[in-house]
Amino acid sequence: MVFHEIKVKYERQTGEDNPNSVKEIYLVDGAVSFADAENCLMNEIKPFIFGDCEVQTCKRSQFFEIFPNEGSEYWYKARVEMITIDGEKETRKNVSVLVQANTLDDAVFALKQAMNSYDCEMISIAKTQVMDILHAVQ
Repeated sequence: MVFHEIKVKYERQTGEDNPNSVKEIYLVDGAVSFADAENCLMNEIKPFIFGDCEVQTCKRSQFFEIFPNEGSEYWYKARVEMITIDGEKETRKNVSVLVQANTLDDAVFALKQAMNSYDCEMISIAKTQVMDILHAVQ
């Protein structure tokens, strides 16, 4: 799965206090271009923008699989080594997956559950700054 990963910096109104400058990362699924991905993101965050807004980076990111979990707050990125055996030849390939969880332990557990049908080994897992995954309208 290929996503557009967008890092945006903007002034966000947070309660009654003065606006805070925030940097957030979003993934956009289904966008056909960088402009389409940016447009999707701007439509999503427009109600929260107070002042300036700047797209700092927009790049493509590829994930083998995404495992959302409703009610979970954070996204964790894991590197997983996939093992395939073709006859007598063993092939190992590293892939990235995203799993949504509230804690690192929950993310590891959810990833093990989700990947139990694959012949694989988890190499690393870390909390990301991804705020949300958005879906571009086709």
